[in-house]
Amino acid sequence: MFEEKEEQTATCWLKEAQKGYMRIAILILLSKKSSHGYEIMKETGDRTEGFWKPTAGGIYPILKDLEKSGYIEGKWGFEKNRRRKSYSITETGRLILKRVLIKQNQIAESMKVLFEEFARDVLNLETKGLPIPKILTPFSAFLEKEKPSVTTEDLKRKRKHIENAIEMLRSELESINKTLNKDETAKDVRV
Repeated sequence: MFEEKEEQTATCWLKEAQKGYMRIAILILLSKKSSHGYEIMKETGDRTEGFWKPTAGGIYPILKDLEKSGYIEGKWGFEKNRRRKSYSITETGRLILKRVLIKQNQIAESMKVLFEEFARDVLNLETKGLPIPKILTPFSAFLEKEKPSVTTEDLKRKRKHIENAIEMLRSELESINKTLNKDETAKDVRV
């Protein structure tokens, strides 16, 4: 029951973080080219390999707020005989984006240090012979010039990363099971 509540709390935190990150991701995408809401949703899903799957109910209020704030500008037009609103970033939006990315980079560097300390000191990855995973900024996928093509080497690297993560989780699970078994044995002895 307690683990379920922790999982719900973590999910809630991540959703809140995604809302803030989505504003920045939209500005990054619009700094490259004008787009309408559906294109932004699709591009976000594609670039994050499905990790972020924004919905119309999530994207359009953000677009409306960014437009009201003067960071983007929307213009109605026709595309494939359909009326659509296409958005582009304004100069104010570019300035804000630049400042936000500088601050976000500082935060990401600080979090990277904390993450590496956690992986080394709490999870004991180095003593287990496992590499410390690299932490990326939430915007890495959006800042690339073009969507990279996936090579065999990329897939091998990704597979190795997943294998290492699985090994780390198996090791952690084994440790937890040992602790639980000791606790159960101790309870049986007391009864």
